Amino acid sequence: MKALVLEAYNSFVYREVEDPRPGAEEVLIRVKACGICGSDVHGMDGSTGRRHPPLVMGHEASGVIVETGAGVARWKVGDRVTFDSTIYPLDDWYTRKGRYNLSDGREVIGVAPVEYKRHGAFAELLAVPQHVLYRIPEGVGFEQAALVEPAAVAAHAVRLAEAGIGQSAVVMGSGMIGAFIAAMLKAAGAAPVVAIDIDDEKLKMAANYGADITVNSTGSDVLAAVRQATKNRGADVGFEAIGLSSTVNQLIDTLRRGATAVLVGNLSTKVDLPLQKVVTGELRVQGSCAINGEYELVLDMIAAGALNVDDMISAVAPLSEGAEWFRRLHAREGNLNKVVLVP
Repeated sequence: MKALVLEAYNSFVYREVEDPRPGAEEVLIRVKACGICGSDVHGMDGSTGRRHPPLVMGHEASGVIVETGAGVARWKVGDRVTFDSTIYPLDDWYTRKGRYNLSDGREVIGVAPVEYKRHGAFAELLAVPQHVLYRIPEGVGFEQAALVEPAAVAAHAVRLAEAGIGQSAVVMGSGMIGAFIAAMLKAAGAAPVVAIDIDDEKLKMAANYGADITVNSTGSDVLAAVRQATKNRGADVGFEAIGLSSTVNQLIDTLRRGATAVLVGNLSTKVDLPLQKVVTGELRVQGSCAINGEYELVLDMIAAGALNVDDMISAVAPLSEGAEWFRRLHAREGNLNKVVLVP
């Protein structure tokens, strides 16, 4: 099969690789669409330390089953599917507690840290365990299904925060995850939702996805804007979708006492936390890791027209042109959001 291989940092080659073979509990998928994640873009230059070449990246994908293992009964050839980006063991203590995203030995598709290497979906074929599969509803296209993963990350963060009707919310960072968080907050009934970023185009996207108020932090008093929107108290819940000390601190500044801060972004491995504010304000600081069963929710929302993912797609391009699209995304060219590659 053909695949887009990260041969060395910042160097992709579109070439033949060996076809994967499904195990007894696995299915073989012909990939129809795979989105380029921001973590892939950061991974291509080695900055994350989680994608050691040679590697086939890609974990936001969808396709059609072309072969099933001997132990697969519920799925058949021809089924249209997407799949969780995390491969997790079924016999793990965390999985049995309903927390599979925290399980021991979990692996992320298309990722290669020191501990493991699992090739991903920037390829014509991919084998995955049957227990991570989700059926694509009628009316939902393959490109749309490739965006379920980032939307499910946002849905998981909002569910962890238990955000809902009547709660005010701040979303720090209005990239794709931030915009999807805004959409999930509006679907849950939160109001007002305040989106903060330094990029006006991203703020427009956040508004399109449900933010009631947008604030460009380079030219506005963020704290004053949030206070004005929240009866001078600060927000009930906040989400940080970047992962920098400066934005984590800025988010905490916008929250009322007793509020919840959900940390979703992890651009940095460490951040400085304003401990005095957290302790004396009795803030709840909640990490949010990946997804824990939100795929079906997002697929149903897309199918029902409750979540529009089409506006996130900036380009759909052949996998053979993937190296150039990675270069453009890495260079932060234009206003590119999601680029979907098609084998």
